[in-house]
Amino acid sequence: MYTAQGTLDRKSAIERYGPMVRRMANQLIGRLPANVELDDLVQAGMIGLFDAMTRYESDRGAQFETFATQRVRGAMLDELRGSDWLPRSVRRSQRTIESAIHRAEQRLGRAPGEADIAEELGLPLGEYQRLLDGARGAQLLHLDDYDDEDESFLDRHAASADVDPQEILGDLRFRHALVEAIEKLPERERMVMGMYYEQEMNLKEIGAVLGVTESRISQLHSQAVARLRTQMKQWT
Repeated sequence: MYTAQGTLDRKSAIERYGPMVRRMANQLIGRLPANVELDDLVQAGMIGLFDAMTRYESDRGAQFETFATQRVRGAMLDELRGSDWLPRSVRRSQRTIESAIHRAEQRLGRAPGEADIAEELGLPLGEYQRLLDGARGAQLLHLDDYDDEDESFLDRHAASADVDPQEILGDLRFRHALVEAIEKLPERERMVMGMYYEQEMNLKEIGAVLGVTESRISQLHSQAVARLRTQMKQWT
């Protein structure tokens, strides 16, 4: 793996860790809409691998594979965050639901239930749930996915020479605001989000735990994301 000069051998690293990059891309794409290309994620992941090879220092204690895994994951998520990967139909459904949730909250003075949101839209409950199906694919990418053992997302992306403390404080406030918004979700939606994002279970597995269909879990997920986006609107 190392050259005579003690640096990582690029060709050997690619041969050894290239399959890991593709495996991570396959795991991630299973949670994304069909229009996201696997090759785009793999390419981004390889850029992350090259970055890891450049920045890795063996004397810092971390194994290269551990270090590289974090860089590859971060590069893939950066690719998703920087690309308009949601279809227009999904964005349209998402905006419609978010707007209805906001209006219903203002009218009721509380978190609206499904029936309340459907009423706000002037739709039967079944049609609103089909609208939720149309918003499938809207997801959250949380900052913890960007962290590695030695360096945070902010450390890697903020310019060290002129970093703005106010900007960092804003990011910390965003994190706390998001946690509070998640805690305010209805119990079943909060459970879905926890199993999906923290335990990395797929929709079918969550449905089996909660005793409902995969489609129903998709609806609850879409509604939870819409609620959170509505609550976090001031940060966007």
